[in-house]
Amino acid sequence: MTRRPLRIGNASGFYGDRSAAFREMLTDGPLDVLTGDYLAELTMLILGRDRLKNPEAGYAKTFLRQLEECLGLAHERGVRIVANAGGLNPAGLAGAVRALAAKLSVPVTVAHVEGDDLMPYGMPYGQDALTANAYLGGAGVTACLRAGADVVVTGRVTDAALVSGPAAWWFDWAPDDHDRLAGAVVAGHVLECGTQATGGNYAFFTRHDVSRPGFPLAEIAEDGSSVITKHPGTGGVVSVGTVTAQLLYETQGARYLGPDVTARLDTVRLTAAAPDRVRISGVLGEPPPGTLKVGVTRIGGWRNEVVFVLTGLDIEAKSALVQSQLASLLSPVASVAWTLSRTDHEDAHTEETASALLRLVVRDPSPDRVGRALTSAAIELALASYPGFHVTAPPAPAQPYGVFAATAVPTAEVPHTAVLPDGTRLPMRADLPMRADLHVAVDPHMAADPLMAADPAGQAPSPPFPRSPGIARTLASVADGAEGPSPSPAGLHVAGVGSHTNAGGPGAEPPVPGRGGAGESPAGPTRRVPLGRLVGARSGDKGGDANVGVWAETAPAWEWLRDTLTVGTFKELLPETAPLEVTRHVLPNLRSLNFTVTRILGDGVASGHRFDPQAKALGEWLRSRHIEVPVALLHQPAAQATAEATAPAHPHHPGGDPLPEATTQEGTP
Repeated sequence: MTRRPLRIGNASGFYGDRSAAFREMLTDGPLDVLTGDYLAELTMLILGRDRLKNPEAGYAKTFLRQLEECLGLAHERGVRIVANAGGLNPAGLAGAVRALAAKLSVPVTVAHVEGDDLMPYGMPYGQDALTANAYLGGAGVTACLRAGADVVVTGRVTDAALVSGPAAWWFDWAPDDHDRLAGAVVAGHVLECGTQATGGNYAFFTRHDVSRPGFPLAEIAEDGSSVITKHPGTGGVVSVGTVTAQLLYETQGARYLGPDVTARLDTVRLTAAAPDRVRISGVLGEPPPGTLKVGVTRIGGWRNEVVFVLTGLDIEAKSALVQSQLASLLSPVASVAWTLSRTDHEDAHTEETASALLRLVVRDPSPDRVGRALTSAAIELALASYPGFHVTAPPAPAQPYGVFAATAVPTAEVPHTAVLPDGTRLPMRADLPMRADLHVAVDPHMAADPLMAADPAGQAPSPPFPRSPGIARTLASVADGAEGPSPSPAGLHVAGVGSHTNAGGPGAEPPVPGRGGAGESPAGPTRRVPLGRLVGARSGDKGGDANVGVWAETAPAWEWLRDTLTVGTFKELLPETAPLEVTRHVLPNLRSLNFTVTRILGDGVASGHRFDPQAKALGEWLRSRHIEVPVALLHQPAAQATAEATAPAHPHHPGGDPLPEATTQEGTP
């Protein structure tokens, strides 16, 4: 018998998101499950510092405040709650939820998922390591819900697992139901960032009222397809465009690797089913890799900064003067970066708009070399430097900064464990099916010990986790700065590997005739306009890398975009990327290109490597750049040019088919 679709919503896209969203999602319409995503790379660093101060901390405290108001309401309405707010201490958060439920006299059962935290096992990260967490899948969430939990809290699971885990419980999917799981993972990726699916941060935001977008929900069907929507009457918009933007966000390539399944993003089909309703279908899945991603954060050193205000005339000369005055003082510092932002305007009507900003950022292993003594020395120039000298803030002490590194470990060596409402500890063994009709007898001694896990051959439990040589080698490589084993399964195409080589350099594409630049192309006359007049974009961070997804809304615009925006053109438009490796992925079903820019963010957001440390605006910078565009594309009828119509349908690719092109071009001098 086919079960009705699962209605699953999101009420948090990050730690600090709209507090009222929990109540709004519970009161504005029906739901079966409400999820909350609180974790990001920067959040893990923040929680790691919290745990240093208090070993009982390490979870998202705002989640408890939301539950205090909404736990009774969720119970009355029969809505299960699944959130990764457990951070570094899911057991501690589960205990706090139970205490809160008792205080409120709300009879709910609470379970949690653990085993992602690899720090307790004595692995060699170096003295400044704060956190090391494997990205778990949804199996633990599934097991907790199957055991009757009303509230499930987790540590570091993948964001999409907050949706795929409940979907597998609702429909009783098996681990090898890859297409269905892949469909749920794609829906989960759309929901995970909350209002980014309903018009928030949307390139074409001026077309819609996005002053207060509602949070999204998905209606997931038994075959894994879904409809993305929102509660009636809430703000924002759900369209093919908003869903496309979120699908491209922080993904890298056509194969979306995860702990439970590899989702083929090149098979996704989007259809505008009705106003504020977009259907996702056709998603194919493949087996997951045999490894899990591990995110490691550590203290990278100490940083400080001074921002000098340069006003009026001779901006470049003023910048050169102050840099020369501080040169000898800065010579012992490990990293010194000067950035001049020309925010000044000629003949400006206000002093502020007549001013440019010169930013000095220093980093060093020692807080003394970048501490108050250095910033005070900069202030001592106040009467001895350029005319109009002033800064934006007084001298400040050095602050620690964090770095993020990613590696991978064998899945079977991570003690992924569901701790059920009755206290039973259920290891998630990759060699055993997780169907409700296939109960597994769990050895009580093994269930009581989170360090026991199945070995890769599916035989007896492996030795306790600290003795695992594979994971020890992997995590030791992180401490040494090595990349670690590839998370890609054997034989899987990896972006940039095997790419063709042309005269333009490794992986560079051949020249495309008629790209523009002279006012003419095979499509007719061209006009030099911002790229964003024709296409949308969304960008974000993955560790030290950035991704920029770009999409077209019509078939003619897509053909032009595909042929025009090569890696070479991308680098010309964004000169900061010229010395870096850039990989281009083509997703025809979504009329999209997805670019990965390697190491543009240095050691990740917490290191503050660049002006926009999470690359959130990299896509908008790209859209603002001018390029020759065929006039015919700019003069399409308004209804056609702005319609958020059904994406083109393409035949499904069998699981082993080659992917669309992925080309890589190394940095150029």
